[in-house]
Amino acid sequence: MAIYVYWGEDEFACDRAVQTLRDRSLDPAWGSFNFDKIPADTPDATIEGLNQAMTPPFGGGKRLVWLVNSPILQQCSQEIQKNLERTLPQLPESSVLLLTSRKKPDQRLKSTKLLKKLAEFQEFSPIPPWKTELLIRRVQQVASSLDVSISPAAAERLAEAVGNNTRQLFTELEKLKLFVGSSRVEVEAVDELVTTTTQNSLQLAKTILRGDTAAALGLVADLIARNDVPIVISATLIGQFRTWLWVKLMINLRERDEKAIAQAAEVGNPKRIYFLRQEVSRISLEQLQQTLPILLALETQLKSGGDAIATLQMRVIELCGVCRG
Repeated sequence: MAIYVYWGEDEFACDRAVQTLRDRSLDPAWGSFNFDKIPADTPDATIEGLNQAMTPPFGGGKRLVWLVNSPILQQCSQEIQKNLERTLPQLPESSVLLLTSRKKPDQRLKSTKLLKKLAEFQEFSPIPPWKTELLIRRVQQVASSLDVSISPAAAERLAEAVGNNTRQLFTELEKLKLFVGSSRVEVEAVDELVTTTTQNSLQLAKTILRGDTAAALGLVADLIARNDVPIVISATLIGQFRTWLWVKLMINLRERDEKAIAQAAEVGNPKRIYFLRQEVSRISLEQLQQTLPILLALETQLKSGGDAIATLQMRVIELCGVCRG
């Protein structure tokens, strides 16, 4: 018996994991007979999936039953719950049951608690764009999985270029692999080959920090044209300016231990403190403090409705003015 629960909004990463599970579970010669993909809108989808999972596979390999966007992780009737309790512990070793959901499982549900005991959970949520260390680590992990050697500097440049777009990350690494052959990917290759579609929120934050109003508004327009969500842009700006504020505060307190500064600013990699010091070198602590009420007002206005684009533009102009001093 093998039960898996994959959840999260990164559909590309989730689909790759599903394909890996499928390749690992099914005999290629019998795959079409032993693979059942059951959409959520199928009548009695969960019951059908459980029945199929109890059916022995044909020929070699195992049977894989995939309940797509299963609702039982968010709501589950008593009838379905009874079927789960009766069936899941009895699934044969020859069956693999997979449930996927874009939404986070509700930990209060009996169905989720039961699956927690029996299943392997894996999250596929996009990395917040302001968590630079995680984005770089993700680049390194994907590069390793594709057997691509990449330098730390190139990994950082690629993370900056693609942000948390997993699909583009895989595409660019496969392209770089063909370009460099057996050599290591260096920054020059990334600059030459990778199209930087990430006029991303982190770049917007850095532009605001410089006080460059025209460039910042241009980035806002690019982000909106790419269908980036204003409230997500706002969250990135708040996270980044909060980090800068903590770093500046620790510098003003004459703290020299980079690990201590990293801990205070919730920066995972203390080596980043060197670069963060440079970023905040020309701005005062008072200016950074003045940005927070503006950012909080931006978030409040976006959540309360109204013209999101106009609100974002107005607050960006205001932030640039504060940073420019």
